[in-house]
Amino acid sequence: QVQLVESGGGLVQPGGSLRLSCVASGVNAPIYAMGWYRQAPGKQRELVADIVSGGTTNYADSVKGRFTISRDNAKKTVYLQMNSLKPEDTAVYFCNADLPYGGYWGQGTQVTVSS
Repeated sequence: QVQLVESGGGLVQPGGSLRLSCVASGVNAPIYAMGWYRQAPGKQRELVADIVSGGTTNYADSVKGRFTISRDNAKKTVYLQMNSLKPEDTAVYFCNADLPYGGYWGQGTQVTVSS
């Protein structure tokens, strides 16, 4: 059974940093892509950043230059380094993994940016 477990969320002041991690378990196939999405209250879930197995990355315009996504294929882990956080980054952040037999989601981790 595939499971994605996120960690690293929390409360941070504007301008601060957080690092999210997501570990995939129960995976017995290559992971094509891993990514981070977020959903703020009353809004649709949106892509934050993703990274394919070869290392190519893609970012939402709103986080370019502030967030960095990376992955460790051997550990089946994806990271999201978030710097210069803004109140509008407040959301539940979800990890996603794209596998040959489907896409999977984690349960999410709350990120709150507030003074």
